[in-house]
Amino acid sequence: MRFRNAVLFVALAAVWGSAFTAIKAGLDFFPPVLFAALRYDVAGVLMFGYAIYATDRWRPRTRAEWYEVAVGGSLLIAAYHALLFVGEQGTTSAAAAIVVSLSPVLTTGFARAFLPDERLTPVGLVGLLVGFVGVAVLSQPDPNDLLDARTVSLGLVFLAAAAFALGSVLTRRVETALPIETMEAWSMLVGAGLMHLLSLGLAESVVDVEWTTDALLALGYLAVVASAAGFLVYFDLLERLGPIEINLVSYAAPVAAAATGLVFLGERPTPLTAVGFALILAGFVLVKRAAIREALVGRR
Repeated sequence: MRFRNAVLFVALAAVWGSAFTAIKAGLDFFPPVLFAALRYDVAGVLMFGYAIYATDRWRPRTRAEWYEVAVGGSLLIAAYHALLFVGEQGTTSAAAAIVVSLSPVLTTGFARAFLPDERLTPVGLVGLLVGFVGVAVLSQPDPNDLLDARTVSLGLVFLAAAAFALGSVLTRRVETALPIETMEAWSMLVGAGLMHLLSLGLAESVVDVEWTTDALLALGYLAVVASAAGFLVYFDLLERLGPIEINLVSYAAPVAAAATGLVFLGERPTPLTAVGFALILAGFVLVKRAAIREALVGRR
């Protein structure tokens, strides 16, 4: 069983890390927000079919369940992916993946504000600060030009990570009986609809899409492999490993993003990329040190 979990963990990290490379590659053929919307059109339909097959609840019923779907669709899907896809236009796959890996740290910060039972200790605050320093090192802002393309792009990716973290906390505030597969399916479809509306507002059009083989491969990989299949593996590991260990996927994914970005797009990580990644990982360890210690003791 441990070997199975390890294989699935590595596979999920590879798939989610390489998804950043697929996004970067697909942006050559799609307008960014429309690209994200199309991804979740396909992924949402696939997940909806799976929810009908695997659960006894194919739709939300209560107000709390619809609230959970609304938060998931607006923040976890629409805001996160729209900001990420737009932001990745001006940075590398690895840099985007590293900034997104700040999400578990940001989640703890938002939990302190919205969940009364959560507490952030002084060491945890230091960890949060270290994570922010990692993003600053990674973005290398120029004091004389804070609106240069790279800084703005990484700023948008940071906002994407913040939207995902906030959505994670707000969905934890409600306890419902809605199966997680059903919640994800409806969130994907709601999020896709919101992104289509945003895409229209930005004057993006299907006419602007270059329907090449590479474009279809990028879209198919993101929708089928990274989203539909990836989330199913994630749910399985979440149940078996718990939230602390599965959060480590966020820190393995940038390695896959850097490797696939180098092989397929010729993106070469800089030394500062490694430093930024190390600082964000250190921030995670400081913030989650107690939970990590408990998980290690439990394993022994």
